[in-house]
Amino acid sequence: MPAPCDNTAAQAVRDAAYDNVAAVPGSRDWMARLRADSESFRTRLHTIRQDVQWGPEPANRWTFYPSGRTDTPCLIFIHGGYWQWNRPEDFACLAEGLLAHGWSVAMPAHTLAPSASLTRIVHELEQALNWLAERGAAYGLHAPYVLSGWSAGGTLATLLLGHPLINAGLCLSGIHDLAPLRNTYLNAALKLSMQEIEDFSPLRIPPCPKPLCLAFGTEELPVFAQDAAALLTLRNHHNCPTTFMPVPQKDHFRMLNTLRAPDGSLTRWLVETFGHFPP
Repeated sequence: MPAPCDNTAAQAVRDAAYDNVAAVPGSRDWMARLRADSESFRTRLHTIRQDVQWGPEPANRWTFYPSGRTDTPCLIFIHGGYWQWNRPEDFACLAEGLLAHGWSVAMPAHTLAPSASLTRIVHELEQALNWLAERGAAYGLHAPYVLSGWSAGGTLATLLLGHPLINAGLCLSGIHDLAPLRNTYLNAALKLSMQEIEDFSPLRIPPCPKPLCLAFGTEELPVFAQDAAALLTLRNHHNCPTTFMPVPQKDHFRMLNTLRAPDGSLTRWLVETFGHFPP
């Protein structure tokens, strides 16, 4: 029988494989600056920002940053935080890059774990996209719609790529096999069931044939590159159009700068793929 210290050491290794905060020195301060920048950004754009409640739960809300035009794409961005932390408001300044190119940006909220299971979170976002499909034009949002997300949000974006509203996807540092999370500290709030692991692991379900970009930083924890490579292999096997984008010298958090900056690599990919529209 293993000694307790052996079990503790093994648990520490499993936890460390997904602990981005511990892996990136200064990450808490970095996120605090991002939240402050986002609050400032939301204040500056209050005249065009639209915060819209779409359902009965407190987190059933969208924030829209419309371009004011009818011919521009819209990026939908789902925030990260292992489905249990953060809000879309914390990431508002990420809209800066694409707004500079005349795009619209939309950010949905969802109920967080442990108040919501992953099943409920996916269902809420499906309903949010249904709502947007019916009412988006009334709020100045128009196709094509690119569904994106970071970290856990990237997983959600990959899972929801098949929604009829969505034309393409951009996954930043997603987790594509949820099974290992059951044995980490993250599962205390998530309480993942085996059915959820099978239903919501992109590596365990047939891939959506719509175009998808898989991006991750070369300085991230190994699991993010490994999951992206495995999903690329799966999608290639099914002849699904996929862009594989390792981003040099970026960790899990600084990956977001490549979407926030007007000349960031992910902003450039979106603009080169879907178009630039002078604001």
